[in-house]
Amino acid sequence: MHLLRDIFFSEIVPKLVRLHARTGIVNCEFAGAEYRKWQIRFRSRGSDFEVVEFEYDEEGTAMDLDL
Repeated sequence: MHLLRDIFFSEIVPKLVRLHARTGIVNCEFAGAEYRKWQIRFRSRGSDFEVVEFEYDEEGTAMDLDL
């Protein structure tokens, strides 16, 4: 999960900031197809974000954050 956390903070958080996200769940397929059934639950903490938990979801799907 360390890899997922690193990629989340380096690649996904900037997109969440642009989208003014505060809390939510993001599919982990951004880290590769082997993680497509994993999700990260996150929330804002001041001007940053924190990972609340990782969740396995057989039916999870990804969403493009490059809107």
